[in-house]
Amino acid sequence: MTPSIRLLARRRFLPLFCTQFLGAFNDNLFKTAMVLVATYGIYSNAELEAGFSALATALFTVPFFLLSALSGQLADTRDKARIVRLVKTLEIAIMVVGATGLLLKSIPVMLAAVLAMGVHSTFFGPIKYAILPQHLEPDEVLGGTGLVEAGTYMAILAGTILAGFIEPRTVAMVVLGVALLGWLAGRQVPAAPPMAGDLPKLDFHIVRSSIALVSGTMHIPRLFLAICSISFFWTIGAVLIIEFPPLVKNVFTADEQVASLFLAIFSVGVAIGSVLINRLLGGKVSARFAPASVVLMGGFVLFMYFVASGWQGLPDGRLFGLAEFIHHPGAAMISVALLGVAITGGMFVVPLYAFLTTTVPKDQTARTVAANNIVNSGAMVIGAVVVMALTTIGATVLQILLLVPAMCLIAAWLAQKLHRACD
Repeated sequence: MTPSIRLLARRRFLPLFCTQFLGAFNDNLFKTAMVLVATYGIYSNAELEAGFSALATALFTVPFFLLSALSGQLADTRDKARIVRLVKTLEIAIMVVGATGLLLKSIPVMLAAVLAMGVHSTFFGPIKYAILPQHLEPDEVLGGTGLVEAGTYMAILAGTILAGFIEPRTVAMVVLGVALLGWLAGRQVPAAPPMAGDLPKLDFHIVRSSIALVSGTMHIPRLFLAICSISFFWTIGAVLIIEFPPLVKNVFTADEQVASLFLAIFSVGVAIGSVLINRLLGGKVSARFAPASVVLMGGFVLFMYFVASGWQGLPDGRLFGLAEFIHHPGAAMISVALLGVAITGGMFVVPLYAFLTTTVPKDQTARTVAANNIVNSGAMVIGAVVVMALTTIGATVLQILLLVPAMCLIAAWLAQKLHRACD
């Protein structure tokens, strides 16, 4: 058993891991089911499908931009375990709304649940990273971060696969049950009181506190470069996730089970990359492999583009089912491309998150993660808006896909600067 895997047998790590896993599973089961219901059951227009996917991504991301400063303050100045219990209680209420939207096939109700889920994740997000240096030893932080990332993407895998194979009515029942399990797991997270002696007063002015938080973090060169690199990664991820459902339906002419397969392959790859980079770095926090990883990621996206450009659908205009798609001559190549994109993406981003929690004192880690979330979410919203704008003016899914390799080159440049700054 490797040292990082042993953390799963420790109460100081396992309850947080389970809480995060269940939350990520529920988020993605609901979001994937919602997008599939809209793509295959409500809309029949490629532009509307891409626009809905982009809108859902933007709504989920906006709370990170607006509320991360407050969530970071709370996590650094209050017991993190108590906040976990509160947000997990709220998740049950949110999933009641989401389940209602799925049952009624109501776009406004489903989007309202997505927005509320974004708020939930905004307040939980800083904790899942900031609590690690508090509960783990210094040489366990990278391994713990890798396990959290791997677990998150395995949860995404499970949620996205399940969404393509069960009916919306069943999804509604499952998300409620998983929210309850997450609440139970959250109650087992050990206490994580604030590390600072004097608790500062909370600033509820979201604009002022956000500006102060970001400016107070970004002046540190290695944090500035790490946050910018992570932001480009999540912008790339936003573009890919937005494009996957319409790409599957309108380019690969396949059904919702194949859409789930695409997202599942992506999730498996990121999990593999998250664990692999920890082994390559031997537990040391370093950006040594980040530039090469993201360049390779761009190369795999180009490979995906060329495979998609030559794709041949069924002659009668039907959609491929899962079995038919798997036997298509190009299925193996597109699977390799997707897996390559995801593995290299995981290898790129995990060490950068470890920078956020090891560069600053422990009593500032949540605010550092929150500052990162503000910049990341702003970049993701910009990415979603760009996709919506390009779709509106007639850009195809494949044309938009070509944005990704260009962004990978910028991310590689930033990662190289980070690596040099840390030598």
